[in-house]
Amino acid sequence: MTTTPDHDQADAAELVDGAELLDDVTRTISRYVILPSTSALVAVVLWIAATHAVQAWNCAPRLVIRAPEKRCGKSRLLDMVEAMCNRPLMTTNASPSAVYRSIGINPSDPPTLLIDEADTIFGPKAGDNEDLRGLLNAGHQRGRTTLRYNAGRDKVEKHATFAMAALAGIGAMPDTIEDRAAVIRMRRRAPGESVQPYRVRRDGPELDELRQQLNEWLAPHVADLTTAAPDMPLEDRAADTWEPMIAVADLAGGHWPRAARKAAVALTSDRDAGDEASLHTRLLADCRIAFQDADALPTAELLNRLKADPEAPWATHGPNGLTPMKLGNLLRDFEIRSGNIRFTTGQAKGYSRSDFTDAWNRYCPEPKPVEGESVPAVPAVPPQVTPGTASPPGTAQAVPPDQAVPGLTWEGTAGTAGTAWGPRAVPAPITDDDTSTRPSSASA
Repeated sequence: MTTTPDHDQADAAELVDGAELLDDVTRTISRYVILPSTSALVAVVLWIAATHAVQAWNCAPRLVIRAPEKRCGKSRLLDMVEAMCNRPLMTTNASPSAVYRSIGINPSDPPTLLIDEADTIFGPKAGDNEDLRGLLNAGHQRGRTTLRYNAGRDKVEKHATFAMAALAGIGAMPDTIEDRAAVIRMRRRAPGESVQPYRVRRDGPELDELRQQLNEWLAPHVADLTTAAPDMPLEDRAADTWEPMIAVADLAGGHWPRAARKAAVALTSDRDAGDEASLHTRLLADCRIAFQDADALPTAELLNRLKADPEAPWATHGPNGLTPMKLGNLLRDFEIRSGNIRFTTGQAKGYSRSDFTDAWNRYCPEPKPVEGESVPAVPAVPPQVTPGTASPPGTAQAVPPDQAVPGLTWEGTAGTAGTAWGPRAVPAPITDDDTSTRPSSASA
């Protein structure tokens, strides 16, 4: 029987060890960049791989690479992504019309958009750039086209928006973009941490070979990945965002399915625990703290407690701080309204705790332990450990050989204070207990 090119391609893909290939990508990135956690490294590797099967996905996850300051390695990490992703299209600025046309050339196999210096597009001094933000938001889901009127042809035209996209910059990206992304928070390298310099002419061919191997492995599996329905540890939009990466991990096998799900939970928890919540959600969370054990509070007392927090925005919300009218307007969107309540001091306008319960459960629920984890509870503030010294007793956790990540050690680590605790992968040279408190790390 004569074999067709499709059969040859499929046979070649079956010979590829996906887990080993992803391990090679992991080691290559680690050579040039130090990421803040193994969860971040796992996410980057799987995102790069997922670009090679973009035809299979219903949602195109974004990759946000952000840092608080310059020289944190965000551009170098974007270099790694560009060198190994499918059909990279790098830019430091772009008009919406240029992006539309770049995607529209071949919408069935769109380029991977890579935007460096994204803070110059979306930063506080750059304006809103609503058209480009709307394009990136719409392009997260397949089939969300945009309409434009072509005056020359006197017709309305549809433009495709679906494409994978990575953005790197200083500070947070728009919350609507980060809500559709795996967010990587880069850090400046600590003293004693070193990486190999990256030179395109010298090192590019090796990374390009990995790009070809990823494509040869994943392209023949597009049909299988299109119908894949992996078990997801997340829900709603977070599940849509991580499904392609977890599907790739399941296809690879080995330790990758477990590592992918751990990374999804860890990075999503870190993002949700950040300071980027909307003003409305921040108010809900602060009201829960202000109520303490009270069943009801007068409006004046609730405002006093809110404005007493020096780190909260309520004392400076407007010329005179948060007022009863502004408080009512902010809470009305959650169907929370004040009423006449009888207190021990007499009747007054106020709020009942029961009116907040539904909104608290929906928009800012109390963190729950991760199901299936057997790691003992640990203090909310972990001990600091100097790099190069032994970790505190009881932090190391053995991992079965088939779940080990080459070059990495699994340890009991803590997420952001107040979130669930569980074992998380950390680079082997790091011996401290918490990825959020260890010395900052990233490439130069």
